Amino acid sequence: MKKRVGVLISGAGSNMQSLVASSRKSESAYEIACVVSNNPDAVGIAWAAEQGIPTRIIAHQKFLTRQLFDAALNDELQTHHLNLIACAGFMRVMTDVILTPWAWRMLNIHPSLLPKYTGLNTHQRALDAGDSEAGCSVHWVTADLDAGPVIAQASVKILASDTAQTLAARVLEQEHKLYPEVLQKIAEA
Repeated sequence: MKKRVGVLISGAGSNMQSLVASSRKSESAYEIACVVSNNPDAVGIAWAAEQGIPTRIIAHQKFLTRQLFDAALNDELQTHHLNLIACAGFMRVMTDVILTPWAWRMLNIHPSLLPKYTGLNTHQRALDAGDSEAGCSVHWVTADLDAGPVIAQASVKILASDTAQTLAARVLEQEHKLYPEVLQKIAEA
């Protein structure tokens, strides 16, 4: 039986799309059971709905605290009987209200070679530091931002001609390969 995965997004959802594509291969050990966004304007939510995937928008702005938002998000995720959660560009710092029930079952993809460059502007920070390589990391989600144990990484060489945008595009290509591979291995376990 395939593992049921919920995907959390805040924007275009390109990593979500790569997970959906991978889930539709005959050898996939997982299926995408739902896509949830905190952003009513997230382009990815319309794409997921067009694919026939159950979707839901839970706008974080409508909640007085992070904990109340996380409780509503957790309630939604629980209704789908999920095995795993894949955060794919979900731009929210989460609290124990959601982290505790999903401990060691929630993954994230981050556009840096963690532990370097947690948070935002990772590509520009790598360029500013003079790094020779950049990349992406899939890690377990914990209470500390982008600090959960790393499961796998993929790297790209930084070119002398790189800008934050060109580097981001090459790293994103690696994200689209790495995240489905990692999710497949975890779902098979």
